[in-house]
Amino acid sequence: MPEGVARKLIAAHLVSGEMTPGTEIGIRVDQTLTQDATGTMVMLELEALDLDRVRTDVSVQYVDHNLLQADERNMADHLFLRSACRRFGLWYSGAGNGVSHPTHMERFGVPGATMAGSDSHTCAAGSLGMLAVGTGGLETAMAMAGEPLHIAMPEIWGVRLTGELPPWLSAKDVILEMLRRHGVRGGVNRVIEYHGPGLASLTAMDRHVIANMGAELGATTTVFPADGRVREFLRAQGREDDFTEIVADPGAGYDVTEEIDLASLEPLIARPGSPGDVVPVREVAGEDVHQVVVGSSANPGLRDFVAVAAIVRDRRVHPGVSLDVNPTSRQILLDLTRMGAAADLLRAGARIHQAGCLGCIGMGQAPAIGRNSLRTFPRNFPGRSGTEDDRVWLCSPETAAAAALTGRITDPRDLPMDPPVVRLPDVAASVRDEFEAPLPPGRAREVVLDKAPSIGTLPALDPLPDDLEVPVVITVGDDVSTDEILQAGARALPFRSDIARLADFAFVRLDPGYPDRARRAGAHAVVAGRNYGQGSSREHAAIAPRHLGLRLVLACGYARIHWQNLVNFGILPLEFADEADLGRIGQGDVLRIGNVREALREGGGVEVRNVTRDETYRARHRLSERQLELVAAGGQIPLLRERVR
Repeated sequence: MPEGVARKLIAAHLVSGEMTPGTEIGIRVDQTLTQDATGTMVMLELEALDLDRVRTDVSVQYVDHNLLQADERNMADHLFLRSACRRFGLWYSGAGNGVSHPTHMERFGVPGATMAGSDSHTCAAGSLGMLAVGTGGLETAMAMAGEPLHIAMPEIWGVRLTGELPPWLSAKDVILEMLRRHGVRGGVNRVIEYHGPGLASLTAMDRHVIANMGAELGATTTVFPADGRVREFLRAQGREDDFTEIVADPGAGYDVTEEIDLASLEPLIARPGSPGDVVPVREVAGEDVHQVVVGSSANPGLRDFVAVAAIVRDRRVHPGVSLDVNPTSRQILLDLTRMGAAADLLRAGARIHQAGCLGCIGMGQAPAIGRNSLRTFPRNFPGRSGTEDDRVWLCSPETAAAAALTGRITDPRDLPMDPPVVRLPDVAASVRDEFEAPLPPGRAREVVLDKAPSIGTLPALDPLPDDLEVPVVITVGDDVSTDEILQAGARALPFRSDIARLADFAFVRLDPGYPDRARRAGAHAVVAGRNYGQGSSREHAAIAPRHLGLRLVLACGYARIHWQNLVNFGILPLEFADEADLGRIGQGDVLRIGNVREALREGGGVEVRNVTRDETYRARHRLSERQLELVAAGGQIPLLRERVR
C-alpha cells in the first residue's frame, strides 16, 4: 500500500500500539531538544529519575529564551544547565548561539530521525523530513531516559501544494492561509504532511516557517519530504552526508486532504489576540505602527532577514517606528555581516539584537501600551509580549518591512519599488566549536550540578484520593493559552526553576486572585472551555497550579501538550459530555467524584456531582491504562524512578 512520509516515519519507529487514529502508540525517540525556559525543569526531572546518562542518539540543550541578565537568576540557570549537560551527556549551546529550532536544523537535524522537544515549536524540524513532536518537559526527560514517546495516533492531513508564490509573498503567507482557513484548533490530533509540485519552489528554511506554526493550528506535528531542497540545505551546512531521501510513494493516501494554489495567495496578517484571526493585509492597511520586529523561530532563515535588508536598502525607517532585528543564529548573523545586509539594516535605522528568542516570549522588546507592533513571530496571545494592553500582529518579513518604511500597516505590493531580489551564499558561514560536546561517561559522573539558591525542587506529588471533592477556584472560557495560565516574560520566567515562587503568577492574567484563593482552598478544580492550554509546551502551566493544589480540570476540550502535562503531574483532565454544562458551574461550587479510581477504570462516562447546586454532569476521559496508572500515582516521576536506574 503506498505510504506518505508521516506514516513511513511513524512505522519505522513504532514500538507499541497500532497505527489506527485515536489509539495510543509508543514511538522510539532518536533526538531530544530542550531550551532554557523549559530545560531547567527537565534537568531537575533527570536528577529526580536518578538517570546516569541520556540514552538517545543526540540530546541538545539550548540557551535561547532567557537572555536578559537583569539579576543573577537567568545566569544561575545557565550555569545549572551547563553542569547538567556535562553530568548527563548532552550537547550544550550557550547564550548567543541562536534559537534552538533553526540552530538544530543547521547542526543536528537528520532526515528520517524522530525528535521530542520540550518546546511546542519542535515540530519545525519536520522541514527536514523528521518526525519532531513538541512535548512537556517530563516527556522529553523520559525520552532521554530511553522511554518511548506515547501519543494518540493522529490522522494524517495531506496538504497538496501547487503553483509558486507571487512576488512580495513568502512562506509565512502559506501558514497564515492555513490558519485563516482552519483557526487554532484545525490541526488537533493530526499530522500535517505537505506534498505536491508546489514544494519544488520552497527551500528547507521556507518549509521551516510553515512547519513551525503548525503548532498554532494545534497539530501534533508537521512533515515535509526529505528531497532535493533538503539536500541543498545540508550541503550548504557541510553535512550532505547526513542526507537520506524520504518521499511519499506515488498514489499515497491521506485521512484528510486539502489543496493550496500558492499562486493564488495574497499577503496576510494575524490580528492582535490570536494567530488564528487572519485577514488580508489590505483589509487592515493604514493602521499606524509603532514597532516592527523581525526574527524568531517562525521566520528564522537567512532569506527572511536578507529580504528585509533589500527592501529597506538606501531608505530610512519611518521616524515613528522601532525596527528590531533578532538574528536567529550566530551563523546567520555572520552571513548577514559578510553579505553586507547587516550594514544595509543599520544604515536604514534598524536595531540589531543578539541571536535569540527575546521578544517572542516577552523577554525584552515589550511594545508601548495600545500601540501596534508587527512581528514575524508565531504567537500573539494577549500579554505575551510583556505588555498587558498589547496589540501584536503576525506577518511576513515583507509585510513587516513595508510597515517599517511607511509607519503603517501596508500591503508590500503597494510599495513604490520592485520586489526584493534575494541571493544567498551557496555555503553557510562556518562557526567553530560553538557547542560543547558531551563529556565521556567517566568524567561526566564526577560532575556536580551547579545549583544556586534560586534553583528549586520539584513539588511533592501525592496520589489521587479515592474520593475527590474539590471547590472550583476559577472558571475560564475557550482557547485559554498556557501564557495565560502561567505567563512568560521577564517578570515570571526568571523564577521558572523555583516553583513555589513561580506559582504566584498562575492565572494572574485572567484573575489576579487565583493564587491566594488556591492556597486557601488546597485541593481544587479548574473549569474551562474548548482548547484549554493552547500554545507553549511550558509544563510550568501544570506544575505551578499543581503546587497550589490543582487536582481536577473539567473542560470542553484540551490542547494536546497541556493535556499530557496535566496527566504527567497527576492532575485529572475530564471533558464535558455536554458542553452546555460549562455554564452551569460557577466559581466556588464544590465538585465531587466518588470512588474516582474505580469510575475511571470502568471507562465510558464519569459522573461529576455539583454538591453546591445539587446537580450531576456527565464527563469522559481519554486516558489509556498507562495514563490511568500514573494519574492515580500522582504523576509520572514516582513510576519511572525505579525503571531508569
